[in-house]
Amino acid sequence: MKWKERLTHYDAAKFRKDLISGCIVGIVAIPLGMAFAIASGVKPEYGLYTTIIAGILISLCGGSKFQIGGPTGAFIPILLAIVLQYGYENLLIAGFLAGIFLILMGVLRLGTLIKFIPRPVTIGFTAGIAVTIFSGQIGNFLGLTGMQRHEYFFDNMKEIVLRLPTLNIYSILTAGICLAALLLTPKWLPKVPASLVGILVSTFAAIWLFPGKVTTIGSAYGVIPGGLPSFHPISLTWDNIVPMLQPALIIALLGSIESLLSAVVADGMTGTRHNSNRELIGQGIANIAAPLFGGIPATGAIARTATNIKNGAVSPLSGIIHGIVVLLVVALFAPYASNIPLASMAPILMVVAWNMSERKAFAHMLRTRTSDTLVLLVTFLLTVFATLTVAVEVGLILAVILFVKRMGDLLTVDKVLPDRSCAGEKVMAHMVTKEHDCPQISIFTVDGPLFFGASQAFDRFVAQIDSNLLRVVLIRMGKVPFMDTTGEANFTSLVKQLQQAGITVLVSGLRIQPRKLMMKTGCYELIGEAHFFEHTGEALSIALDEIHQDKCRGCRHFAFRECPALCGAEPERHKLSDRKGALVREDKVTV
Repeated sequence: MKWKERLTHYDAAKFRKDLISGCIVGIVAIPLGMAFAIASGVKPEYGLYTTIIAGILISLCGGSKFQIGGPTGAFIPILLAIVLQYGYENLLIAGFLAGIFLILMGVLRLGTLIKFIPRPVTIGFTAGIAVTIFSGQIGNFLGLTGMQRHEYFFDNMKEIVLRLPTLNIYSILTAGICLAALLLTPKWLPKVPASLVGILVSTFAAIWLFPGKVTTIGSAYGVIPGGLPSFHPISLTWDNIVPMLQPALIIALLGSIESLLSAVVADGMTGTRHNSNRELIGQGIANIAAPLFGGIPATGAIARTATNIKNGAVSPLSGIIHGIVVLLVVALFAPYASNIPLASMAPILMVVAWNMSERKAFAHMLRTRTSDTLVLLVTFLLTVFATLTVAVEVGLILAVILFVKRMGDLLTVDKVLPDRSCAGEKVMAHMVTKEHDCPQISIFTVDGPLFFGASQAFDRFVAQIDSNLLRVVLIRMGKVPFMDTTGEANFTSLVKQLQQAGITVLVSGLRIQPRKLMMKTGCYELIGEAHFFEHTGEALSIALDEIHQDKCRGCRHFAFRECPALCGAEPERHKLSDRKGALVREDKVTV
């Protein structure tokens, strides 16, 4: 949606709503921006710079009216891993490249494809990220000193155990005060940002009750500089770019999922519709600009977007105002933020982790005990115990493999015969048995997609064909919605095999997509246009015409029409003319 359309009928009353919501969200974003930056292994001011630059650009260029962008908890594990392995400067390069990838995804209109990422994968890595964030704040909550951050979960847990002797009771009290404020504020003061109350109350408590006893942002990272973010050039060389391509792609993929999910939530709350491709372009522009000012990767923030809507936002201007509010606070009050204890940040991130854990959806999917449960557990465990990059890659591959297997299992091939027991009525499909069969004509009903994942079912199809006495094979394909080149190749091979044995192949009910593919590959011409029929009855009449003069080689009855294995009734009751235009029942019969 263009800005001219967005601001149509925009008046002073709507501006007041945007101003109020923008100020509230800006206040909410300040402690979160610093907390996410610290948890990602960088200085707290870089989280604030990201909130300012990316927050304004996402609202200005994105495809959702209500989206609030900035650093989020979902990025913490991947950003921390990059910082630990490559350093802060390379993190900026990864964020810059991720912005380029996001723009390309939007230009190529891949926004709708992101929605097809399996839900077990997204729930799995989201829950895994929540565990990583929560466990990563245990050290700050307990006030442990000398802590070193590690990339892997077990190493971090080992570090916590080793540093337990340095436990600081004052840090625990500070964190406990903040946690109590976070839990009680929504009940007593629902319109006041709980994180801001928690930060203020616990900081003042630490300063007045036990000054100098807890580690603060200033003592750990130095004083937060005030003023505007300064330009931070990044070095883009081939040697720097190549190692960052994979992390950048993961950042772009994760950012696109988070931003579009946030936009969908906003649509559900407001009844609007976002432009997914434009949203990706806006996210890309923001992530290209933020590193140039020292900012870390950003995406749409679900909680802040929901807060924006609940406080009356009516246009993207609220998101721009939220960024300006953060900028003013940084310019005027940044040095005071240096007094905030790290123990006050820990409960905020723990609550964020709890809220994003998808615990109900996780438990529900575990109870289903399907292949999706396996994908969920594998993605979750790899996110926690390996890396987010490995988890997403393996989760997607496993989901695709299991999906292909399920789709392949849908293909069934059933052998049927026309049942003549109801003269003058529709011909019913009669199940083939050893006692009820005719060796000269076989009718098969193919049900399901004929593609590379259905090779086993197709092999069973071939195994049902006995070409010793067979004269005609009629294949009913009205229930084949899709055929790929592998399925077509298998089908063509079967047709050639039958034709070489002198068997006529007839096809009925062929649908549009398989027909077009057969025409392109030559299979249609191989079978012959005269052997394709819209209805099974027409094909059956041709089959019977071809063999009715011959003696049945299976049961020795004179003429095929007298074969009791086919009709199951007295020969004199069924003349060849009765079979003209016969239909085979469309119900699936399982052999």
